[in-house]
Amino acid sequence: MNELQAILEGFESSQKSGEMTFLATVVKTQGSTYRRSGAKMLMTNTGRTIGTISAGCLEKDVFEHTQQRMPDGEPIVVTYDSTASEDILWGFGLGCNGIVQVLIERLERKSTPNAIAFIQECFHKKHLGIIATVFAFEGAVKVKLGSRLLLYPNGKIITDIKDANLIQSLLADSQAAFANQKSRVNNYQLPLGSVEVFIEVIQPPTPLVIFGAGYDAIPVAQFAQALGWDVTVVDCRANEATKARFPIACDVILTRREIVKQVFIDVNTVAVVMTHNYLDDLEILKTLLPSPARYIGVLGPKARTERLLEDLGSQGIIYTTEQLTRLHGPIGIDIGADTPEEIAIAIIAEIQAVLTNRNGNFLKNRNQPIHQCYESNSNLLPTT
Repeated sequence: MNELQAILEGFESSQKSGEMTFLATVVKTQGSTYRRSGAKMLMTNTGRTIGTISAGCLEKDVFEHTQQRMPDGEPIVVTYDSTASEDILWGFGLGCNGIVQVLIERLERKSTPNAIAFIQECFHKKHLGIIATVFAFEGAVKVKLGSRLLLYPNGKIITDIKDANLIQSLLADSQAAFANQKSRVNNYQLPLGSVEVFIEVIQPPTPLVIFGAGYDAIPVAQFAQALGWDVTVVDCRANEATKARFPIACDVILTRREIVKQVFIDVNTVAVVMTHNYLDDLEILKTLLPSPARYIGVLGPKARTERLLEDLGSQGIIYTTEQLTRLHGPIGIDIGADTPEEIAIAIIAEIQAVLTNRNGNFLKNRNQPIHQCYESNSNLLPTT
């Protein structure tokens, strides 16, 4: 279970227990910070917290803001600036030399638009979503702090923003974020003021399909589930004992190589082939390579993978260069893995690197910032 999933479960639990619930979201950062825009923390009036927005230096103060500064339940934004030495005097001691802006809201199940309900729906229906949230404004603009626009994959929007020009610009920028799957911070210049908005991409859990149900597949499934991925295990031997071997949260499919109708694969799917059976791997690759799967990893030496491709070629099956770039064989990052657990770490690390478009190298050799830098644009909106 990942952090956002834990927050969703925590919200449901708080509603059942009647607790007042607050959500803190990092909406903008500058310089070096421990967490980036989109990091969230759920808080209840009883002091229970789920998630983090820093390395532990801001959480207590953010909780105090829910107790002292939000008697009417209206959202607030708190700015923490660690670029000056005074942060030591404040007691935060951030030490990151950056600026963090945090939006704090009281959560209400019946609020519209409802960001928590929207995220729950994205996770449940396994689709992307965009949340555009106003976290700062100046002048006489027709927005409030915490106003939102929610964008669904089918183009449907839900918003409480009244300014038509702002809605039009937000919709265009949200659609762009949907296409490139990158969150961003935008500043919109309106005739009577300006509005700053965090456009956040909500990613559903990564769907991982593991072909093979041997004991070395177990740690792969376990590590993936620890990251909150949606794991499916396909046992081509159709062994009933397999279901008892994997965690309850795994979806286990028993089949005899008939995987086309059994498994749903889309552009977000990552697949690992580790059946330890050459003929099974041959049939699986015949289906996976032409599929839109984002990542295909094959266990075994490079010569074995090359032979699989040669045998497929001898059957008259030709694959494009683009399709073959998604194939990783041998699978995993080179960390000297030997045991099943070490190999599983290498596999999951490689998949994570592919998902985030990284090369899996040592961070000390990286000359660019460690975290994704969210773009910030200033857009001038037309007058009505």
